[in-house]
Amino acid sequence: MGERITISTGDGTRAIIAVDGAEPVSWQVAGREYLWSGDPAHWNRHAPWLFPVVGASQGGAVRVDGRAYPMPQHGFVRDLPFTVIERAEDSVALRLTDDAETRVHYPYAFRLDITARVGPGVLDFEIWVENTDTVPLPYGLGFHPAFPWPFAGGARAAGGGYAVRFEHPERPFAPEVGAGGLLLRDERPVPLAGATLPLDPALFTEALVFRDAASGWMRFTGPGGRAIRMAVSDFPHLAVWTKPTAPFLSLECWTGHADWADFAGDLTARDSQRLLAPGARARHGVTLSFERETREQEVRA
Repeated sequence: MGERITISTGDGTRAIIAVDGAEPVSWQVAGREYLWSGDPAHWNRHAPWLFPVVGASQGGAVRVDGRAYPMPQHGFVRDLPFTVIERAEDSVALRLTDDAETRVHYPYAFRLDITARVGPGVLDFEIWVENTDTVPLPYGLGFHPAFPWPFAGGARAAGGGYAVRFEHPERPFAPEVGAGGLLLRDERPVPLAGATLPLDPALFTEALVFRDAASGWMRFTGPGGRAIRMAVSDFPHLAVWTKPTAPFLSLECWTGHADWADFAGDLTARDSQRLLAPGARARHGVTLSFERETREQEVRA
């Protein structure tokens, strides 16, 4: 286990950030844990960052100028040690830059900065991607946090009072997911009721992917009005995922997504991959908030 850094506020909000992957591994509000435990019996992650691709790549590789480079699903940064560049009681800033190891998979120069901050009931992230190369940088960025379902532990069930509520109604369809996690052009219906997705473990044979979502936030709600809200900045795609028997739910935000099963082109042509000009920087943001819904919020949702 690598170094872990605790950040906290005076109100009892506390987070632990692993230097490996810049991954939050704990987020507590008023003494209760709201991040998934990372139990390897179900899923050994907590809330990984995804870069420089999101999802699976055709043939397990990306192609750059006619050459194939091996690429793990969701990229490689979730397994690499970052450098701590600034630290305070309530925040920590971490950085990853390219090196010989990253260029085996991704032949570009880059800098990835992730700053985590806590506030009352809040865990906030500011992410900067910088192109330190002399050519355009094709990148995808994502965040993949998971939360206990139910919040207090125990068994999940259909009709258990849990739902995902979106800021705006979304298209009630999601791409089918094929072999190796590649996306298919066919879609399957999603049982959205306006902006609300009632949760049932049987929904999740694969992730539900909402491409080009209308919403800038989604809220994982439970009985009694408790909720975890994830608000995003410059992440156009949203996803909801779990495993069939795992007691967690993951809310995801992405700038890109997995390859289509029929794609065989260069990384720069990958659907929804960003292209960042030499010397340019791009900012993205995610804010997790623990909330208690009011009746007014429930009506608006």
